[in-house]
Amino acid sequence: MFKVVSLVLVAGIMGTLVGCGSTPSSHADAEAEAAARDAVAEMTGEPRPPATPSGSSAQKPPVRGGKEPAWVADPYTAYSKNDYVAAVGYGSDRSIAEKSALVALTSFFGQNIKSQLDTLSGYSESVTKGGTEVSKNSSVQNAINIIVEMQSLVGAEIGEVWYDNKRTYYAVAILEKANTSTIYPDMIRSNQRMIDELLAMSALDKNGLEGYSRYQLAAIIADANEVYGKVLSLVGNTSNIVPGDLKTGNSYRLEAANIVKNLPIGVVVTNDQSSRIEGAFAEVIYKAGFKSGGTNSRYMLRVKVTLDPVEYPNNTNKFARWVVDANLTDTMDNSILLPFNINGREGHVTLSEAMNRAVATAEKKISDSYGGVLSGYFSALLK
Repeated sequence: MFKVVSLVLVAGIMGTLVGCGSTPSSHADAEAEAAARDAVAEMTGEPRPPATPSGSSAQKPPVRGGKEPAWVADPYTAYSKNDYVAAVGYGSDRSIAEKSALVALTSFFGQNIKSQLDTLSGYSESVTKGGTEVSKNSSVQNAINIIVEMQSLVGAEIGEVWYDNKRTYYAVAILEKANTSTIYPDMIRSNQRMIDELLAMSALDKNGLEGYSRYQLAAIIADANEVYGKVLSLVGNTSNIVPGDLKTGNSYRLEAANIVKNLPIGVVVTNDQSSRIEGAFAEVIYKAGFKSGGTNSRYMLRVKVTLDPVEYPNNTNKFARWVVDANLTDTMDNSILLPFNINGREGHVTLSEAMNRAVATAEKKISDSYGGVLSGYFSALLK
């Protein structure tokens, strides 16, 4: 089974994108790796990692003083518009100035680029912790790191830093157009191969929970490609990539939604007072995007509720111990896909009220925790 873990399906999860899946020996991978290494070192302030044999890394630019350089007012006095996209940032220390410059550079490509960068964490988390061939490539890992650290664009780097000898640091962030036109097409193609691999499954798997999970991940990868395509369009050389022809993440989400429409999860609860526990589970399932109900669904959530009175010596209050055991089951082979158990104890001056409190507490715990457990299960399907 395709091995990728820790996808938070609806989180979209917070701050990254990634790409290259070709071998590290290729020129594009070497460029991607070098750019990612450089930018991570710039943003973290840590020593620059050693360059790979197939590429080289420039030294971190020193902080300069003296007369204000012309690039502070206009970065294109130092970096030709024909060759670079450049932006200036400033702050009370070097790190803040560099981050400010990189954010300004990202904004050049539009606010929607920044928002998309901020919603690609699911991809990075999946690839970082997964076992795909893509995740094993050092270029991919470095590309992930650069976005995690600074939420900027792969290949962006700090060109120069200047301190005004008062209180402000200035930094210029640059993105080399020629380099971008080499790296980004390779990332797009690698991501598309990853999507193709994800979606290579039988009709039975596609129309089950595994298919739903895979299409959700494909959507996040496609989001990354959309960002790359927009950057390529704006640097002026798409290297035979047609950004408008790239399949969008929403198209994969639509397919996932279609799978869900035909994939209800039935809920059956024994010893349920006024169907309160059934209602709590049904609400969580609904919020996860699934229909609930029915007794002939392929997937059934079978729940058993236990309520027992408990007496304690020298205590006039009445207590009720409660247990909820729930098993998400695939009825095709009666396998238990996801066990779930919660329990507790509630007390009151009357047993009936203690029982009522027990059920209310169980309802709340189901509402608060089962959604996360369900999402974790969907993520695990991609291992």
